[in-house]
Amino acid sequence: MANMEYVWQDRKRIIFGLPWTFTIYRLTKEKLLIESGILNKKEEEVRLYRIMDLTLKRSLWQRLFGLGTIHCCTGDQSTPEFDILWIKDAANVKNMLSDMVEQQRVEKGIVSREFMDDDGETAH
Repeated sequence: MANMEYVWQDRKRIIFGLPWTFTIYRLTKEKLLIESGILNKKEEEVRLYRIMDLTLKRSLWQRLFGLGTIHCCTGDQSTPEFDILWIKDAANVKNMLSDMVEQQRVEKGIVSREFMDDDGETAH
C-alpha cells in the first residue's frame, strides 16, 4: 500500500470533530479503502465502479463541526452498503467521489441499468 497514490484521505472524527479514532478512509483513482481497528485491523476495499448510489447525511451535531457522513450503496455482494462516517468537508468529498465513480464506470464500459426494464429494454 506504500506506493499507492491517494486522491483523498481522512479519519472518522468524533468529539468536536477531532480525528481520535482508528478508522481511516483512503481514496485512489480506482478504489476506496476503509481501514479500521487498532489491535485487530480490518481493511475493506470497494472498487469505485461498483458504487451505485451516494447519499450525504448531516445531523445538526455534524453540521456544527463541519462534518458529514456519506452513505454508499454498491453492487458488491460482500459490502452492499457502507458509510464513510463523520468526515470533514463531506459535501465536496461526496461530489468528488460521485465524479470519480462515473469516470470509472465510463472507462470500464459499465452501463447503468437503472433506466432499463426487466427485458433489458430502455424504459420510457
